[in-house]
Amino acid sequence: GLSNVETFIASGNVIFDAPAESARTLEEKIESHLRESLGYEVATFIRSTSELADIAGYRPFATSELDKEGNSLYIAFLRSQPGGEAEERLSAFRTEIDDFHVHERELYWLCRKKSSESAFSGALLEKTIGMPATMRNATTVRKLAAKYPASR
Repeated sequence: GLSNVETFIASGNVIFDAPAESARTLEEKIESHLRESLGYEVATFIRSTSELADIAGYRPFATSELDKEGNSLYIAFLRSQPGGEAEERLSAFRTEIDDFHVHERELYWLCRKKSSESAFSGALLEKTIGMPATMRNATTVRKLAAKYPASR
């Protein structure tokens, strides 16, 4: 029942138009189809084009930090906003290299070195907050938001 289905670069993102129904219901339908087709679980996170624009435009850290050479911003998409306990566990991973900010259903990770030089990872994020997540570089999210404006 989806239309205008396409992928976006090699980012793991699929863009489509869907009949009006709740995002969570649609996520469950897609996850069920993927499980049947692939034989394993694939967590799915849906954001509308307007949500994506807001996420891409959100500035969780000072511009000087975001623009500093060698720093990278990653955005983790979550099913729901993590509770205070999850955010508290996450704060234990703040270091001179890594900083985190939660805003609605996204977690922003500022990595002040190459992510491979950090002790933090997407798998550790999921374990720490106790829910599935998928992480993208902020540059990819901005390109995606620019290509698929909220007017669609």
